[in-house]
Amino acid sequence: MAQAPTDPSSAETADPEESSPNMIVYRKIEDIVTRMQDDKTGGVPIRTVKSFLSKIPSVVTGSDIVQWLMKNLSIEDAGEAIHLGSLIAAQGYVFPISDHVLTLKDDGTFYRFQAPYFWPSNCWEPENTDYAIYLCKRTMQNKARLELADYEAENLARLQRAFARKWEFIFMQAEAQVKIDRKKDKTERKILDSQERAFWDVHRPVPGCVNTTEMDIRKCRRMKNPQKVKKSVYGVTEESQPQSPVHLPSQPVRKTTKEDFRKQKSCTFLTSYTEQYVEYDPFITPAEPSNPWISDDAALWDIEMSKEPSQQRVKRWGFSMDEVLKDPVGRDQFLRFLESEFSSENLRFWLAVQDLKKRPLQDVTTRVEEIWQEFLAPGAQSAINLDSHSYEKTSQNVKDPGRYTYEDAQEHIYKLMKSDSYARFLRSNAYQDLLLAKKKVSVGKDMLASLTFLISA
Repeated sequence: MAQAPTDPSSAETADPEESSPNMIVYRKIEDIVTRMQDDKTGGVPIRTVKSFLSKIPSVVTGSDIVQWLMKNLSIEDAGEAIHLGSLIAAQGYVFPISDHVLTLKDDGTFYRFQAPYFWPSNCWEPENTDYAIYLCKRTMQNKARLELADYEAENLARLQRAFARKWEFIFMQAEAQVKIDRKKDKTERKILDSQERAFWDVHRPVPGCVNTTEMDIRKCRRMKNPQKVKKSVYGVTEESQPQSPVHLPSQPVRKTTKEDFRKQKSCTFLTSYTEQYVEYDPFITPAEPSNPWISDDAALWDIEMSKEPSQQRVKRWGFSMDEVLKDPVGRDQFLRFLESEFSSENLRFWLAVQDLKKRPLQDVTTRVEEIWQEFLAPGAQSAINLDSHSYEKTSQNVKDPGRYTYEDAQEHIYKLMKSDSYARFLRSNAYQDLLLAKKKVSVGKDMLASLTFLISA
């Protein structure tokens, strides 16, 4: 009987994925998750919960998971159990059924276990085309639980522009998958929809969340270039180096290329951007007033709720037009200024198109027609100025209405506002008065504080 090779180098080359740092973590998590789901050894109770006019199948509560971790892993502190559970959830093995943020809470929130098919240990590396098919499929189903979040709608618009040439193929693939899904049992479809959503929440996370599928570059480098380690007489490890760290190998001098200029330009842009926004980064500049989540001072929330914007907020509108448009107060001020100049139709059209992208599929056709009649139809009440190319393309798109029918027209109007209306808004008395008023208030407060200090002294 032939024996298997015992050479360690051949074993490593046979399956390099098993020795990767992430795979080691995945195997440990999967052992815990498998024990959680094992009813024979006292796993977490999985049940179907009845709600108003519907049932929620195969769910567990966050408190049940925390109690199981404390009992079976000998954890005494509930905070430590919640932290461990959140790390497991961040990898996608357990997920909340009604939230895109993968974290564990010690309450009655419902969670569901991920199917082994979607486990990250299967070395999934999904393409953007797969993500586009998934998002397109979600838009075809008129269900509240499958409605796209804001960041998903923006991702879909970006992918549609990137894959414009093969979007028809992507759309057909999504339609085919929807037809297959409709043949499945209702309960099974609910579970699969949530598991697929959780899979994409791991690989295309919510903005602000960490992508746990990315490999740590330092660990990869240690794997590919392991340093030799030898033990001293006293058992202290010492890393051997081929030469003194002071004498580094010299690189031959090469000519500056176009790529170097691009890198320099990118670095200059990043530096200027960082310097511009350093005042708004709480990690670098302490927030004034302080963060209510850290201190007991709720002044920040009171300021945000008030209709009067702070000086920092008004100053930020001058950075770019995007800063004005994403701030509700800035948007209102910009709209008031345009109304005073009888040219608000461009901004109202842009906002109407943004709203269209978030509408349910059943309302899209009606809303497309309403926007056309208000802004683009012959003799429209609030006609906008489009170039012939954009108008012709939009006219063709209206015949087959969708969320992105007015994409070209919206981009054209955005450029017009950026080059003309936005510059006039920054030079206007309305904006300058807001900026100066806030400066005067801050100066007055400083003088009052100084007087108070002198009197008390």
